[in-house]
Amino acid sequence: MSTTADTSLTNATQIRPATVQDASSVFELLKQLGTEYAPDRAAFDSAFAHAVDDRATTLMLVAAQPAGAVVGYAFATIAHLLHTNGSSAQLQELVVDSSVQSTGIGTRLVEAVEAVCLERGVRQLTVPSRGSADFFERIGYMSTADFLKRVFD
Repeated sequence: MSTTADTSLTNATQIRPATVQDASSVFELLKQLGTEYAPDRAAFDSAFAHAVDDRATTLMLVAAQPAGAVVGYAFATIAHLLHTNGSSAQLQELVVDSSVQSTGIGTRLVEAVEAVCLERGVRQLTVPSRGSADFFERIGYMSTADFLKRVFD
């Protein structure tokens, strides 16, 4: 794809809040995330409905092309933390379809998440990044902590 085509694709792509109609497209994108969890449709449907409906503690945005195809999504959670003197958001998932990666859509999704966070008075946005630290550092994020986890079955 040429640079001109990349730029026009990125500019034509609309970043908007997700709707319940986006569920199947987002589920297909989720399969590209490449985590240790195999996507379960029933669990996804429940979580997606919550992400779309609960705008107080979640933020779910999609990147849609002019024909309507969803080619990316960003999912963030928002919590009221004690040490941040206000709300803190965490970008939990960022997925851009492999066919349009490196076209600026991921950056636009992150910028849109940041804009909504600012509108909502969020004090900080954190990103737990296992495989994409270079991307986030390139757009102004810095490493401040390691995240450890325990998985409960």
